[in-house]
Amino acid sequence: MKKRWIVKKDGDFEKVEKLSSDLKVDYKIANLLVQRNIETYDEARVFFRPELSDLHDPFIMKDMDKAVHRLKQAIANDENILIYGDYDVDGTTAIAVIYKYLKTKYQKLSFYVPNRYNEGYGVSFQGIDYAVKNNCSLIITVDCGIKALEKTKYAREKNIDLIICDHHNPGAELPEAYAVLDPKRTDCPYPYKELSGCGVAYKFMQAYCQSIGDNHANLSQFLDLVVVSIGSDIVPVTGENRILAYYGLQKLNSDPLPGLKSIITITGLLDKEIQINDIVFKIGPRINAAGRMESGKRAVELLISENEDCAEIIGAEINTINISRKELDHDITEQALKMIDSSEISKNAYTTVLYSEAWHKGVIGIVASRLTETYYRPTVVFTKSEGMITGSARSVPGYNLYNAIESCSDLLENFGGHMYAAGLSLKMENLDSFTERFEEYVKSTITEEQRIPVINADMEIEIKDITPKFYRILKQFAPFGPENMTPTFVSRKVFDNGSVKKVGKEGDHIKLKIVQQLGDNRCIEGIGFNFGSYHEYIKDYNAFDLCYQIFENNFMNQSFLQILVKDIQIPD
Repeated sequence: MKKRWIVKKDGDFEKVEKLSSDLKVDYKIANLLVQRNIETYDEARVFFRPELSDLHDPFIMKDMDKAVHRLKQAIANDENILIYGDYDVDGTTAIAVIYKYLKTKYQKLSFYVPNRYNEGYGVSFQGIDYAVKNNCSLIITVDCGIKALEKTKYAREKNIDLIICDHHNPGAELPEAYAVLDPKRTDCPYPYKELSGCGVAYKFMQAYCQSIGDNHANLSQFLDLVVVSIGSDIVPVTGENRILAYYGLQKLNSDPLPGLKSIITITGLLDKEIQINDIVFKIGPRINAAGRMESGKRAVELLISENEDCAEIIGAEINTINISRKELDHDITEQALKMIDSSEISKNAYTTVLYSEAWHKGVIGIVASRLTETYYRPTVVFTKSEGMITGSARSVPGYNLYNAIESCSDLLENFGGHMYAAGLSLKMENLDSFTERFEEYVKSTITEEQRIPVINADMEIEIKDITPKFYRILKQFAPFGPENMTPTFVSRKVFDNGSVKKVGKEGDHIKLKIVQQLGDNRCIEGIGFNFGSYHEYIKDYNAFDLCYQIFENNFMNQSFLQILVKDIQIPD
């Protein structure tokens, strides 16, 4: 499938020039920084050399003083405290951060994770009843609760106070909780709005830590949990998240908690330098699998485990669940692709809407993502649940999926989400009407450009610009993630120096030695996965445009720079 390259605009010339001079770095490095809104020497210092002291004062967050007061009161009065969190990675790590830190000070703590299938997302009546049954007079919600208006009222009727820690957008009305911690509150002056749910929980504990005069090091030992939430919840790796991720990765690589160590061992990452990508693709999915397939409670038990032997047992159990999850989502994806391929109408549609009552509710979101990657169009995957049709929806970059679903709201029982992902449910008799209306709306509102996969690149450079010094500074841009992605470059009208060859069992991949001009002495090796079809064209010394990332290959105790090909285009 042909891809569209979008190269970012260069930063303001004067700002780039000044930053280049102040930092004594190459203009291109300064440009990458300004593109990331790093415009001054001090901002660059925080970016490259973050300190935990750079974290904002947690008491700037609206209601933080009230939340800390209520927590201290509960501890002073010997109350039972329940920590209530969502069943995904962000929710389970958030529970673990609060539980593990408070457990060093206080013992009357318990936690609760709602069942994905019986209770659904967020605060449930069953969860509050559990608190009543266990004589809990304070519930701390994490990664959920900002829209729990009725549940909060129900808790108040039961004489239970709620401290809500959330990072999702609030509705028009806030819950009547004792305290509501959410940087996205319109009346919240907190300067950084993009914390993960676990990040908000950490800020709550930071405030409590400060209020009792405890050493921050006693809390920061749990930053490996926070970075796992940042990577898994795909929040921007900027500002405060970058500081938390920077130190979280140090902890994850040097001395991870027993539960995380068991997952790291299972994934084969124990003696490797773990990056955000490893969290996204290896660590996070295993923790998530428990909540998708069975119960998120098991994930929390893993994360709070103090004993390595116990953690290994739970880690192995969760890994087995993840293997089942992978097999299930692979099988369902295959079934879904066959359903599309068997119909010319489906293949040529602007949307994908599929339903099977046999599909597992816990993996339909993953399947929707895979179908979106394959056909590159807004996708909804439905299954049967609790007598209703429930679905997960995913979009393509630039297209507002939420608006498309909202246009069909009269056919839906409920729905929620954002621009790129949503959940919805409807009655079986409305499925055909929804499919037709959804297709009509998307067809009339999506642009042709939005139907072409996009590769975002940072800037155009020449092969000669790729030097060891250039790469050494690029490495310091890590940790990478949303809004600070691994730098991607474009070089125009380059050549292979005659070394190109097919590799792989089927010859699907190519290895190259790239030069800016034929006859240049300076070249760089490259690997292009699934670009074997370009072999003959490149072998004949034809020019091509290249989109790529730079990485360091360590082989036989030697390190050398290589490029990873993201795309190849033949110039006009």
